[in-house]
Amino acid sequence: MMVKQLIGREMGVPENSRGLILAVASSAFIGASFILKKKGLKRAGANGTRAGMVTMIVGEIANFVAYVYAPAVLVTPLGALSIIISAVLAHFMLKERLQKMGVVGCVSCVVGSVVIVIHAPQEHTPSSVQEIWTLATQPAFLIYVVATLSIVLALILYFEPRCGQTNILVYLGICSLMGSITVVSIKAIGIAIKLTLGGINQIAYPQTWFFLSVAVICVITQLNYLNRALDTFNAAIVSPVYYVMFTTLTIIASAIMFKDWSGQDVSSIASELCGFITVLSGTIILHATREQEPAPPLGTVTWYVSGDSLKGIEEHLITVQSSDEQ
Repeated sequence: MMVKQLIGREMGVPENSRGLILAVASSAFIGASFILKKKGLKRAGANGTRAGMVTMIVGEIANFVAYVYAPAVLVTPLGALSIIISAVLAHFMLKERLQKMGVVGCVSCVVGSVVIVIHAPQEHTPSSVQEIWTLATQPAFLIYVVATLSIVLALILYFEPRCGQTNILVYLGICSLMGSITVVSIKAIGIAIKLTLGGINQIAYPQTWFFLSVAVICVITQLNYLNRALDTFNAAIVSPVYYVMFTTLTIIASAIMFKDWSGQDVSSIASELCGFITVLSGTIILHATREQEPAPPLGTVTWYVSGDSLKGIEEHLITVQSSDEQ
């Protein structure tokens, strides 16, 4: 009865609408945080990035909550909007010229996002952690987890020592595979917190702590190898490749565990896939145009600022002129 009352109180606003609003807000905060960091660095050094960090944290929290209300197929691709917001704000606030192809990339991301939102499946929120555990232990998802961990171990133990420094897919493969498990674990934790706050205590169940432990381990592994990728390869290449791999695997993992596409017809699923491909294309175009920008002159300092760890961490290069050139 309590579950029905909790669900009934939330029927005023559809679950997907809440997730959509939170996902867009998250992208807005995260996109703005990069600009605040960059502006702060240009004006007053590292101390000027505090506002950007606060904005980033707010965006991360909004993104975390978004996964509770909406399926990953809706929330994850919307992470590309942070790139658009960052590019547009940089154009107006930092006077960084947005190239014509960059505009095309922005439009592609917006169009793809709209298509995904229109055809996104309705979220079914599990009523307990036990129900989430049942979903996590179904044969299809267990096969996905076993396959994921096997590939990750092979990448770490065999491929990393041999070609980790030359093949970008090794580090990013580890990040993306672990990231997909991170998202479904965090979604489970978020639902447990939501139910607990609604009066249905989930803290006492060992499954809640299991999902929390998995999320912590996956996040640490994910960030560790993402930093290695950023230290080894050009960030302009790392960001789009990681976004594509992370988003694709996250949607697959969520679809298997939470059955996001259950009950949808073929045309809706095809529309979502087309929207997803459009978003990916726009993201790649945006990064390609950034890569064409001239390299920083000698005597500059480059800061590496990492961003959203659930949506596909977006990495930006921030250049600050040295005092010798001023």
